[in-house]
Amino acid sequence: MSSTSLLIHDVRPVGLDGPAGRAASLSRGEPVEPVEPVDVLVIDGVIREVGPRLTGRAGRGVDVLDAGGRFGIPGLWDQHVHLDQWALQQVRLDTTLATGPGDVVELVRRRVAELGTADRTSVVQGWGHRSSTWAGARTAAALDDVSGEHPVVLISGDAHHGWMNSVALQRLGFPTGAGAGVVEEGPWFAAYGRLGATFGPDPHLDDGLRTVLRSAAELGVVGVVDFEFGGALGSWPGRVAAGLDTLRVRASTYEDGLADVLARGLRTGDSLDATGLVTMGQLKLISDGSLNTRTAHCCSPYLDGTGRGAQNYSAEQLVELLGQAARAGLECAVHAIGDAAVEIALDAFAATRAHGSIEHAQLVRWPDVPRLAALGLRASVQPAHLLDDRDVSDGCWADRTERCFVLRSMLDAGIGLALGSDAPVSPLDPWLAMAAAVHRSGDDRAPWHPEQAISVREALAASVDGQRLVPGSRGDVVLLDTDPLALQGDSREVAHGLRRMRAGATIVAGRLVHGL
Repeated sequence: MSSTSLLIHDVRPVGLDGPAGRAASLSRGEPVEPVEPVDVLVIDGVIREVGPRLTGRAGRGVDVLDAGGRFGIPGLWDQHVHLDQWALQQVRLDTTLATGPGDVVELVRRRVAELGTADRTSVVQGWGHRSSTWAGARTAAALDDVSGEHPVVLISGDAHHGWMNSVALQRLGFPTGAGAGVVEEGPWFAAYGRLGATFGPDPHLDDGLRTVLRSAAELGVVGVVDFEFGGALGSWPGRVAAGLDTLRVRASTYEDGLADVLARGLRTGDSLDATGLVTMGQLKLISDGSLNTRTAHCCSPYLDGTGRGAQNYSAEQLVELLGQAARAGLECAVHAIGDAAVEIALDAFAATRAHGSIEHAQLVRWPDVPRLAALGLRASVQPAHLLDDRDVSDGCWADRTERCFVLRSMLDAGIGLALGSDAPVSPLDPWLAMAAAVHRSGDDRAPWHPEQAISVREALAASVDGQRLVPGSRGDVVLLDTDPLALQGDSREVAHGLRRMRAGATIVAGRLVHGL
């Protein structure tokens, strides 16, 4: 898809900055979003003019799209996805509802039976189990009893460990025998990135990608930051050229791909394909683990006696890697969920003057909130995780939950929030993320630490990658039938309204990719 010129007629912009933000922008001489119905003129993929009655300026080669008075926002972004894994989740064995190891073993037995005798060796991959509250052990032997010659790879719902049978363990180079079965953190991520090379590419991947890209467009998503394991740099230019071209992708690298990125002289923001839809993202480092796997690195022990978690990179290693990236013009995205991991990551950013983001920042020491702001780092957060992690946090971190998902405190400190999903850990759905940030509950219970809720306007502003409907912004526009800022009722009712939002039209670089 190449950039297109388009005039969008009769749009009612949703004012993301509010009166105070508008006044500040005006005082600095910056363009501000209008509040009355306007036309939006996109030329070569960039907004050039915003104002009333621009139809006469469309000119030759400019299509006209009548918005019919719909509400307009900049295109939505998901700032943290693993897009191949999200696509494959559509076809993998779903283990999300399992309440113990026995449930999962039974699901595997049924899948193997469905495959039948004609298919004896294909891999069975599952996704979604959360074993943090299970009493029974997860062993390779239990899966061996029902899987025959099939390799079985079951990915946890937080993606931080895999439960495998003996065939899969052996083929991935892990030991088998008594007690084997679960592989966590660093060794698991290394294996995760080579599942396709070991067991063969999934024939359903392209179909899954088309499905999730179509769903993203329906939700108004125009861009993602792809942290796919195994790297996204090599795949996306070809995919866009083959027609998977309905959104922008920032393709990031992990440590194992850093040398290649440096050798190619790539900097964050560099175009990776002819259309400009694919650009170089960040260096991603997973510095600690996750809450559900009990590997998030904490200053104090977990209350269930499982220790303080795991630090995957030492402070010295983080400084070395962030320094390499910073000198080469690469931003860094450091996964840090536990408060100790966040502190160590901030130390490394301070020592290297690297730019970028803390990914997750789920549990934060209070002194590190102003530090994060002073360093100019983004907090790339996934509010829907609090819906899944609320009960586990109340069990393992009951003495510190007031420091979990502190979105209000971060905004008040001047930290830039960037909302995402971590799909497939949570669904690629920015409206779900916004609803969780606003209401902080996904069921009938009262909001969890409501003092850390943020407003709809703030959540929406944290979901558009810093863009506005003003000249000079990218020509990515979403048209809505309802103004999300006008949703009425208490936070529960507003969150319900947000979760129902869908795009009437989605425009990427001046091209209509969904709706109307």
